[in-house]
Amino acid sequence: MFTGIVEEKGKVTSIQRKRESLTMSIAAVTVTEDVSIGDSISVNGVCLTVTSYQEDGFTVDVIPETFRTSSLSGVTTGSYVNLERAMRARDRFGGHFVSGHVDAVGTIVKQWREANALYITIEVPEEGLPYLSEKGSISVDGTSLTVFAVHASGFTISLIPETQRATILAEKQTGETVNIEYDVLAKYIDRLLTAKYQPAAGSSANITTEKLEQFGFLD
Repeated sequence: MFTGIVEEKGKVTSIQRKRESLTMSIAAVTVTEDVSIGDSISVNGVCLTVTSYQEDGFTVDVIPETFRTSSLSGVTTGSYVNLERAMRARDRFGGHFVSGHVDAVGTIVKQWREANALYITIEVPEEGLPYLSEKGSISVDGTSLTVFAVHASGFTISLIPETQRATILAEKQTGETVNIEYDVLAKYIDRLLTAKYQPAAGSSANITTEKLEQFGFLD
């Protein structure tokens, strides 16, 4: 689990590509301070497992499912990526719950500056639109951000100067892709309200009015 507060920008130093997978080495200082093999690190919002490390970097594997469903397939040697270590129970919780499981790849369609803020409009697949709400939370390339506006095909975010400095988002150009993770609470609520889960006939998980009355939840 992550918070969406990016700790540093790492630089991809080498990539070993296969058809739908890759092994990636990343130069970093902060996230390697207490790293161990098997630790989880968010790379552009994707939860990846450390397979080896040194004082100045670490290596991760990107499996086919992650390769196909995230923007990591387009990362090249020399690219910079957002990095965050998994949160600890004693840490301050400055962002929102981010699992590191990408829901969609979005495309930057518009950018503009207003005073010290950078506004970015991102287009996402239609099925993700119900999870967007004005002033709600969203993870973009692993960065916890607030949705400033919701549109017919996406949403707009605004980056404060610190976020522009500390993440790679300010360096993105119109037409580039970003990893999107919607608020996990919105996804759970949607699943419950739309009854996407259909239990098997006779399943104890099948909640009915009669069952609620049986256990005293209804008078």
